[in-house]
Amino acid sequence: MAQYPERLNGIFQALADPTRRAVLGRLSRGPATVSELAKPFDMALPSFMKHIHFLEDSGWIRTHKEGRVRTCAIEKAPFTAVESWLAEQQELWESRTDRLEQFVTEHTVTTHAKDTPQ
Repeated sequence: MAQYPERLNGIFQALADPTRRAVLGRLSRGPATVSELAKPFDMALPSFMKHIHFLEDSGWIRTHKEGRVRTCAIEKAPFTAVESWLAEQQELWESRTDRLEQFVTEHTVTTHAKDTPQ
């Protein structure tokens, strides 16, 4: 995912806020109107809309306006980007820990062999 650092920055920045995470959690159960999503939060609608716009701009949700009602739905693409990035990180760190384990094992065997009287 090194070729998409700006996209990942926005994706993770969207997750950094508890309100936005809660909105995504609610949308994981299905689409909802902005009014439904805003109900549990103690903030003015314009403030809440900033979170909706942030989620939409970062690709986590899409919105559709019909008349005066705006409906939000979750998007799957950011999950794929995050999963790919996490898989790369897991592979990198597993490789590093495997090399560390190999080094420690070889060092222990070498040290043990030197300490053993012949």
